[in-house]
Amino acid sequence: MKKTKNYVGKSYRLMGGKTPLSYMLATRHTRRSPLLYFDEEEGINRPLRYARNQKTPFEDEQDGSAILEPVIFEDGMLYVRAQNQVLQQFLHLHPANGSVFEEADEARDAAEELDSVNVQLDAQLAVRDLSLEKLLAVSRILIGAKSDQMSTAEIKRDMLLFAKNYPHDFLETVSDPTLEVQDKVHQFFSEGLLSFRNNKKDVYYNLPGNKKRMLVLPFGEDPYYVVHSFLQSDDGIEVYKALDKRLSEK
Repeated sequence: MKKTKNYVGKSYRLMGGKTPLSYMLATRHTRRSPLLYFDEEEGINRPLRYARNQKTPFEDEQDGSAILEPVIFEDGMLYVRAQNQVLQQFLHLHPANGSVFEEADEARDAAEELDSVNVQLDAQLAVRDLSLEKLLAVSRILIGAKSDQMSTAEIKRDMLLFAKNYPHDFLETVSDPTLEVQDKVHQFFSEGLLSFRNNKKDVYYNLPGNKKRMLVLPFGEDPYYVVHSFLQSDDGIEVYKALDKRLSEK
C-alpha cells in the first residue's frame, strides 16, 4: 500500500520579534528584487514566483496563465493551510527564509523556552547557595566596587536580578576558576593599591615608595581583565603576591 503524505498547515513569523501591522514579502524574481534558488543538481539559479493556480514555485515550470497574489504577514505572522503546498514550498525555498522570516515550531519554541527558564532557575539557585564571601566576590566583578558599600540584602537582591536577566554570564563567572584572582584585582583598585590614570589608559601602582606605571592598557580591552592577565603571568605573579599581602594588612 502506498504511504500517504501527511500534509499540515504551517505558521510563519517575522524574525527579530517584529510585528508590523502588515508586511508584504517579495513573491517574484525581478532585477530589482532577485528571487533565485540555486539548483545544485542542475548547477543553475532558478527564478521563483508564487502563483496560486500553479503546481510549482519555479517560474520556468509554470504555464502562461499564472495568477499572482501577494504574500502578506499580518502582525508578524502568516498561516498557510495544508492545501496550499505550493506556497509552503515557495516559502521554504525563499532566500529570505531564515533571515527575514522563519517557520514557527511550537515544540521547538517550547523546548527553547524551557531551556531558558531552567538556566534562569539554575543561576538564581546558585545565588542562594553561594557563601556571602563568594557572592560578594561575584558582585564586585559583575556590578563593580559599589558592592562594598551595599548591605547583604542589597547584594543578594541585585545578584538575584542579575542572575535572572543574565543567567549565562552569572553562571560563567561563578564557575570561573580564576574568580578569586579577578575579585582581588577589583579590590586592589577599590582599596587604592592600584589606580587608573590618563582616562583609564594606564594603570599605576599606588604604594608607599612605588608610584610607577604598571601597564599601558590596550584600546578597547577590559582594564580589569588586562590587569588580571598580567598578574597571572610569569612577570606579574610576584606583583600579585605583594599586592595581596598589602590587601590583607588593610
